Amino acid sequence: MKMRGADVLARALAAAGTRYLFTLSGNHVMPVFDAALDAKLSLIHVRHEAAAAHMADAWGRLTGQPGIALVTGGPGHANAVAALYTALAAESPMVLISGHAPLDELGKGAFQEMRQADIAAPLTKASWTAQSADTLGDDVVKAWRIACSGRPGPVHLSVPNDVLDEVTDSAVPPSAAFKIEKRTAAVPEALLNAKRPLIIAGPAPMREKLDCGIPVIGMESPRGVNDPSLGRLAGVLKQADVVLLAGKPRDFTLQFGKAFAKDCQVFEAEGLPSFFRIKPTSWYDEVHAALRYRPPAWQAIQSTAHPVAVCREVQKLLEAPDAVLVSDGGEFGQWAQACLSARRRVINGPAGSIGSALPFAAAAKLAFPHARVVAMLGDGTFGFHLSEIDTAVRYGLDYLAVIGNDATWNAEYQIQLRAYGAARAHGCELLPTRYGAAAAALGAHGEDVPSFGGLRAALDRAAASGKPACVNVMIERVAAPKY
Repeated sequence: MKMRGADVLARALAAAGTRYLFTLSGNHVMPVFDAALDAKLSLIHVRHEAAAAHMADAWGRLTGQPGIALVTGGPGHANAVAALYTALAAESPMVLISGHAPLDELGKGAFQEMRQADIAAPLTKASWTAQSADTLGDDVVKAWRIACSGRPGPVHLSVPNDVLDEVTDSAVPPSAAFKIEKRTAAVPEALLNAKRPLIIAGPAPMREKLDCGIPVIGMESPRGVNDPSLGRLAGVLKQADVVLLAGKPRDFTLQFGKAFAKDCQVFEAEGLPSFFRIKPTSWYDEVHAALRYRPPAWQAIQSTAHPVAVCREVQKLLEAPDAVLVSDGGEFGQWAQACLSARRRVINGPAGSIGSALPFAAAAKLAFPHARVVAMLGDGTFGFHLSEIDTAVRYGLDYLAVIGNDATWNAEYQIQLRAYGAARAHGCELLPTRYGAAAAALGAHGEDVPSFGGLRAALDRAAASGKPACVNVMIERVAAPKY
């Protein structure tokens, strides 16, 4: 059966189990939009290409299935590439498919001609340009399998216009071609005999659950041993006598190995070990108590505009067993990660990037349509993808975004205070903008809360609205949490 390359691409993605293409239209990819109809792929049409990549990233983290971002070539590709770094650091399985200038025009000054594969290569596990409609199905299988295999991560495939339009009689790859066998690591004997063992999982392995009687700690925060969601982690690491790093490199988050005691035995593996079970000891309880630790002084913070008080009210929305917490970076994001918990969580990740929360929340709502999805972000980060509120409205993605508004780029402001003093803190100011009104103008439920006293009622109205919702609350300008 003869098909265009675009049909092979779309049908191969459908055979792999893809449901959504996170996309922004453009000249180079319009054949794929057409082919998506017959392949029964749904288009989630965003307002900026980086948002498409962020959505694919979150989809990959939450479902384990590669998220697919589809963008046009040239500047569209360039816009999407920046988001790949966040996905790479988070070990998220995703595929960025970019349109591309025609092969027969390359080197002649083609429209939006760019060395796209070279640009994406440092931020992906693999990056290449399709050469023929005859082999395009194999390209899709290759991209999918690389994204999922070993340590997961983003893959990029550029598909030139003429490859999409080229007619071929090559068969669409079967679903079985996309299956991946997961490998597990062996359990070091020293770990089983240790008095104070730990398993530290990197971003991808931590998304798998292993309850083995040994404390398993997932690390995905750019703050590393000072991860606000892991309490007194630094002290725990110093006490361990045997550690298995499961897909977790000895990078800056572990102080390049200096986070452990000098006599600690450290083993490394690509992933979590195969299932085993030992009897938990008092060490197991000590570790989990340390990770749950939060300063008692936080409990005394009540009706103020402190982030702790805001998070206490938000936590009531996350008590449902299927709730999803999305947290951006920045100072407010660090408080959210320290104070909030939910069954599922997506954060900015080891890259330390900001601005992805709204696209993440949209993808979470698509993955779990009936779940309560709450996104926590600061006023600075909200500005990155404010227009994605429009995307959420168009697709009925009724997540709830809570903006902690301190009218500043507070993370950098705090650096200035510490390093240079208050007299030299400048250039990081923002306006106390009414972001709730901006969200309402885009068709969402939006509220601006000038004082803490109005927060509870505003959250309740937002949660009951049945719309994408944005609650913008003014907060104190405080530094990120420390233990």
